[in-house]
Amino acid sequence: MELRGPLVGVSAVVVRDGAVLLGRRLGAHGEGTWSFPGGKVDPGENPGVTAARELAEETGLRAVRVSPILWTSDVFADAGLHYITLHHLVEAEGEPQVMEPEKAQEWVWWPDAEHLPSPMFGPAQALWATGWRPRAR
Repeated sequence: MELRGPLVGVSAVVVRDGAVLLGRRLGAHGEGTWSFPGGKVDPGENPGVTAARELAEETGLRAVRVSPILWTSDVFADAGLHYITLHHLVEAEGEPQVMEPEKAQEWVWWPDAEHLPSPMFGPAQALWATGWRPRAR
């Protein structure tokens, strides 16, 4: 299958009190995996703005600070997609809710940001494979 892309996507990594926000994916590629909020960058949209927008659309949280982390190259061969994912560390207010039940089964504060659950969505797994970890604030 020929790959469509590369497309540009973002993730919003929200860490609070040592816990990281994760959702169990539904629908599209990666169903059943744990993931950070995120999505596709709209044409002309600043990726940091995309991270804040996707976070609000998916969880109802309001971003107060968005900082770029790094990027990963993520191929979803079974779906015929190739994304460059721009990961962002996001400080946010509020408590997460399932705003798009067709996309996420649940949002949880995973208590150990050092060791994430399995299976992880490809871009999240790729971010952790770089060795990046959130620093305690």
